Amino acid sequence: MNLTYYGHSCFLLETGGSHVLFDPFIRPNPLAKDVAVDKIEADYIFLSHGHGDHVADVEEIGNRTGAQLLGMFEVLAWFEAKGLKADLKMNIGGTVELPFGTVQLVAAAHSSSLPDGSYGGLAAGFVIKAEGKTFYFAGDTALTYDMKLIGEQHQLDFAILPVGDHFTMGVDDALTAATWVGATKVIGMHFDTFPPISINHDEARAKAQAAGKELVLLKVGETISF
Repeated sequence: MNLTYYGHSCFLLETGGSHVLFDPFIRPNPLAKDVAVDKIEADYIFLSHGHGDHVADVEEIGNRTGAQLLGMFEVLAWFEAKGLKADLKMNIGGTVELPFGTVQLVAAAHSSSLPDGSYGGLAAGFVIKAEGKTFYFAGDTALTYDMKLIGEQHQLDFAILPVGDHFTMGVDDALTAATWVGATKVIGMHFDTFPPISINHDEARAKAQAAGKELVLLKVGETISF
């Protein structure tokens, strides 16, 4: 299982022969200027919510690759109307089985609308089981007691959590979230893209170490294997 970071909240998961792209926001992100968007493979595109900084490249990549979208019903219906494949419309609590494993849509505490202002339903996260591993992609969210349910129901190998503050939880709340979901390894996301979400990397890692966690802040284009 490989995980490549493309900046902000965008990752490419390679598992079980499938390529799963999360929340593609690459072309508008100056930190990801060296990423070759036209070379990215995707069998699936998972969307946590409809904000522009999570869906900017969906049409380009989806049309080129024929990827199947997965996410909240309203967000997928919006893209389906644009001609993209959107059969995997879901809502909070639902689980689907895919060729590489299972995906459950879980609650996130955040707003959601599409780039044209259309209603985007609820923001969400994902609990994914593949290759004998289980991980949580939180999406944009505040710290919420719903996370304790994830820790009670799943044994996580790692969690992908926002750490940039301002629009989502920051490092301190993310470390609390990691405790609640039962993850000692945290992959950070939603940081440094804009001035309000810039973080001090050394300080963030030191806080994580003091809390008994490992905080991984990947560079754009970096790949980590599990």
